[in-house]
Amino acid sequence: MEKGSRNWGFQAKKSINTASAVTVRGVLTALMENLNTDDERTVVPLGHGDPSVFPSFRTASVAEDAVVHALRSATHNHYPPTVGILPARRAVADYLNRDLPYKLSPDDIYLTLGCRQAIEVAIQVLAHPGANILFPKPGFPYYEARATYCHLEFRHFDLLPEKGWEVDLEAVEALADENTVAMVIINPGNPCGNVFSYQHLKKVAETARKLGILVIADEVYAHLAFESNSYVPMGVFGSIVPVLTVGSISKRWIVPGWGMGWLVTTDPNGILRDLGIVESFKSYLNISTAPATFIQGAIPGILENTKDDFFSKINGILKEAADICYDRIQSIPCVSCPRKPEGSMFLMAKLNLSSLEGIIDDMDFCLKLAREESVIVLPGVAVGMKNWLRITFAVEPLILEDGLERIKAFAKRHVKKQ
Repeated sequence: MEKGSRNWGFQAKKSINTASAVTVRGVLTALMENLNTDDERTVVPLGHGDPSVFPSFRTASVAEDAVVHALRSATHNHYPPTVGILPARRAVADYLNRDLPYKLSPDDIYLTLGCRQAIEVAIQVLAHPGANILFPKPGFPYYEARATYCHLEFRHFDLLPEKGWEVDLEAVEALADENTVAMVIINPGNPCGNVFSYQHLKKVAETARKLGILVIADEVYAHLAFESNSYVPMGVFGSIVPVLTVGSISKRWIVPGWGMGWLVTTDPNGILRDLGIVESFKSYLNISTAPATFIQGAIPGILENTKDDFFSKINGILKEAADICYDRIQSIPCVSCPRKPEGSMFLMAKLNLSSLEGIIDDMDFCLKLAREESVIVLPGVAVGMKNWLRITFAVEPLILEDGLERIKAFAKRHVKKQ
């Protein structure tokens, strides 16, 4: 072993731990490890966005049939092209074109191993020495983790709870400089449950154009909108500013384990091509892992044959659960929710620590809640909002009500005595 190699190994491990510590999975693992094994009650999982284990959220039968057909056809056992097989890319383009004023082609679509890999590709390609990128706060911490790995500086702009979690566009302008490459928006919102209006998204696009930066639109929760604001894809404004959209079938079809996502360029003016970004995507995917070929083979059947009644049913369940969650929170001491969720699977609730006894912060609240009530809730610090809570309502309504009752009992037990 060469002299000094032990230090190199230590430094590499330290870097990895720093990046992974901010992930939702890392925090949820810590909470699960703090459960009381003597508590015989069922654990209520209100900390993650994977409802696929619950019967009400089973995926569409046509999606299952499409996978079975693709697998049994024996025509999808080969290595796929690094950008994805053509019929699947064409199907994704056609699917997204339903909501766009201009047409994507298969060449605008890059299939990825879930939405996470789409994020990875986008961040990796945009990272270069001296560059910086703008992320929302609160947001999805995987972006910060990927930027850390890529040595890409990141800066945070606020989402404003008093304005329905809209982007603080003045903050975006103040943060950006000549080295800023892009800003990220998540719509429908994780972790806030917001759905941006057409008017606000247009302002985001105009601000990005003014600053000369791209927009990365995380639309993994696309179409999971159930209140007054309808879902509008950021790609609608691609003629104003180049848009990189990351998405997948994970959330709308409730199949996060299938690992089928996409990175999409909406750029009718050809700016991304001229900058060499399109070629960089292809180059990066040449050294990356592709989604399973039989899942790619199933994509045309999944996207073309799933009926609207399946989506209506899922959105109806989410709306009922969101109503329950928002209403029940109003009766919990020390917790308040500034905005009823309009989409996705989450809401953000604020902790009033001054009314609690023996609770240091949001992480302490969630650790003790797990220990005492076997309820898992994500502390806001994990998504950039210290002393808030991110609660998922994408569970069976009865389980959700049980979990919220346990949170209420926990809060009453720890509230300061008058």
